[in-house]
Amino acid sequence: MTVKVPPIKCQGIKTKLVPMIKNSVYLNENGIWIEPFTGSGVVGFNLLPKKAIFSDINPHLIRFYQDIQAGILTHQIVKSFLTEEGKTLLSVGEDHYYEIRKRFNNSPNSLDFLFLNRSCFNGVMRFNRKGGFNVPFCRKPNRYAQSYVTKIVNQVSYLENAIKNNDWKFFCQDFSTTVLIASENDFIYADPPYIGRHVDYYGSWDEDKELLLFDLLSAAPAKFILSTWEENSYRRNEFLDRLWSKFYRVNQKHFYHVGAKENNRNAMLEALVMNYVASKPIEKFCSLPQQMIFPL
Repeated sequence: MTVKVPPIKCQGIKTKLVPMIKNSVYLNENGIWIEPFTGSGVVGFNLLPKKAIFSDINPHLIRFYQDIQAGILTHQIVKSFLTEEGKTLLSVGEDHYYEIRKRFNNSPNSLDFLFLNRSCFNGVMRFNRKGGFNVPFCRKPNRYAQSYVTKIVNQVSYLENAIKNNDWKFFCQDFSTTVLIASENDFIYADPPYIGRHVDYYGSWDEDKELLLFDLLSAAPAKFILSTWEENSYRRNEFLDRLWSKFYRVNQKHFYHVGAKENNRNAMLEALVMNYVASKPIEKFCSLPQQMIFPL
């Protein structure tokens, strides 16, 4: 399948894993696709469920999607905004980036959010404890060349059409509230910040939240997939064995290009944890080797 890249970048984006996830999903035709950690939305926005609930604790992400849904943010508006701000950035330099960052932190809006997200250092989305966007500039004043603006505009246009043609709802709320919505016919795709790795996306992720997510998904009547990490060259995710070992698991290697430090942008063994057995032949949809691990 051809994967559509979304307009918002997030660390840990699952673009290259979408084919494997798609082939592992089992969604009842009467069910609702539920994402408690929407982030970039790359999975749901590519699977195009007819009914979906997308939620996230990050208010800027949800406002961005809600503004598209309401027609406040269109691809034409994005094109005009990025073209003009890109010219100023090229003329003034990185001071203009920091001026927009200051403006955004004082009065958040979706256009400034998009600008910062696509011109910050290494595409990292990071906020301080007060909720302020604090990623430095990417040091590329020519960032918004015409081809790059067109690329982003096309991504926004795709999302406009997807939202218009489907029954999707967007909520800014805690993951626990969203998971509890699920019924027997629904499907939960959970892609939380990775325990032990992403701690400053928007608020922190710690052992208590991992335990709560485990309890909620274990008790959920719906089928679910949890996206998490298994190991890299340096260490292993201890929670896979401590918590999630009673469920089925599919693995695939994935290389991350997004990260604040170069040594964080390396090969990772990803894991899809699920409370059912995927019935389709996963291998033919993936270019990298995977394996199915059964619970003990």
